Amino acid sequence: MADTPYEPYDVNFCYTAPPTLESDRVKLVPFIPSIHAKQLFDQCQQFPEIFTWLPFGPFTTLAGLEIGFIEDTIRKDDKRLLFAIFDKTKASAEYSGGAFAGAIAYINSSPAAFATEIGCVMILPPFQRTHVASNAVGILLKYALDLPSEGGLGLRRVFWQANKFNKPSVWLADRMGFHHEAILRWDRALSKGKDEAWNGKVVREGDPLPHSVGRDTTILSLCWDDWEAGRKGHVETVMNRVNSLIWTVLIIL
Repeated sequence: MADTPYEPYDVNFCYTAPPTLESDRVKLVPFIPSIHAKQLFDQCQQFPEIFTWLPFGPFTTLAGLEIGFIEDTIRKDDKRLLFAIFDKTKASAEYSGGAFAGAIAYINSSPAAFATEIGCVMILPPFQRTHVASNAVGILLKYALDLPSEGGLGLRRVFWQANKFNKPSVWLADRMGFHHEAILRWDRALSKGKDEAWNGKVVREGDPLPHSVGRDTTILSLCWDDWEAGRKGHVETVMNRVNSLIWTVLIIL
């Protein structure tokens, strides 16, 4: 499967959708189902644990992934833009940009608030504990927080939400310079099959959703004033480390 231009596919994003974003070692391109969906699906069949912390998946069919996730969850919501991640340091027979390493997204974007969230992070296990996660997150931070004169969107706030017990996710956000803001208790009612991600608290008798466990969410942020006060340099330093020990996020939302 070769690379093709992304323009014919309507990514439907509320901000300007770049054709590519990249660092020296990682490249992000808007996720196009006809180009990238089968690769993601095939990898997720090998590593279903990647969906442990996500509110969707795992998917048993390619159509389920394309419709249930990419179309209904991502493309129909203009606050979201999913990217395919490529590791430029590894050769690939399928893609000229490097080896397919997973996906990452902007979600919960708000032009009114000049804000966005980094989420839907799915780093494939062969690329975990490498430079891939730090570079993918760093690339999105730079595009979101750099001023338009520097090639960015000039947003004021980027936030990050993770299950309180998803320690690799929270650790990565810490590592990338995000500030802890709060723990949101009983933030979400989890769907069937997501019991591993529950908050450890039993719902009360008579609850309308007795079989739906709850989630507590850690929320973190990195804002424009943090960025200009030194966080940008910190992020670039983390991205450039050769032997990063960053624990890659399996799931973020």
